[in-house]
Amino acid sequence: MGKVLVVNVEKCIGCMCCVVACKDEHVANDWSPYARPQPEYGHFWIKVERMERGSIPKVKVTYVPRLCMHCDNAPCIKVCPTKAISKRADGIVLIDPGKCDGCKQLRTKPLCIEVCPYNVIYFNDSLGIAQKCTLCAHLLDDPEWKYGPRCVDACPTEAITYGDDSDPKIRELMTKAEVLNPEYDTKPRVYYLNLPRPFISGCVVDPEEKEVIIGAHVTALDVYTNEKYEVETDELGDFWFKGLKWNHKYLIKVKKSGYKEKVLGVFTTDKDVNVGDVFLEKL
Repeated sequence: MGKVLVVNVEKCIGCMCCVVACKDEHVANDWSPYARPQPEYGHFWIKVERMERGSIPKVKVTYVPRLCMHCDNAPCIKVCPTKAISKRADGIVLIDPGKCDGCKQLRTKPLCIEVCPYNVIYFNDSLGIAQKCTLCAHLLDDPEWKYGPRCVDACPTEAITYGDDSDPKIRELMTKAEVLNPEYDTKPRVYYLNLPRPFISGCVVDPEEKEVIIGAHVTALDVYTNEKYEVETDELGDFWFKGLKWNHKYLIKVKKSGYKEKVLGVFTTDKDVNVGDVFLEKL
């Protein structure tokens, strides 16, 4: 049994309440032996990554909260020379501020910061120690506190869910979720729902009438898997293929009764794609 977070990216609106709540809890507050005070500036024990996707006018903005993943196979634990970093029985990874010396004896940047693949460990210059999210373990260990980590408690859209991985409801969410960068094999305890998937979009236009074409049939064929996606243009003449696979190639075709079928070409989803205006020629 262990603590986990499940972040639903689709619900995150980028309000930064989680960031503010974390600052409120940890800046100027000493929660030793869990953590010394967080600096007012420079540290983000939880941060919200803003991802601007596509190009004008086909643009989407996605917000992805990021924090310590409390990995079961944590690289930071393996490299700490003073054994200051440990994993509790409930899965929370903590840096003991009484044992951490910032790798001073090695005359180098703290090794935990160097090896963390998620870049969520920070160096406190005034204290000379490494610091990161504690999952508010000082609150979780308080029998009178019932609200989970402060970031969870503060989220107005309930984008972050906290619980035990033995809880059936949490387990169900975990089966639908994924972790960031599974190739690192760190076995994170922070899971994500609805991480951004690439889209291909465009607008179908009749150049003679100088009007958009509503109800044009657009297909996207994944040339790797032969999976076929089909949509129709909306009242603005727009089409959107959402939830595609990253780094796949898609053959895009457009057809509409009374017009010549048009092959737009093959597009690679190494990024979100806006094909722009598509002009159809009347028969």
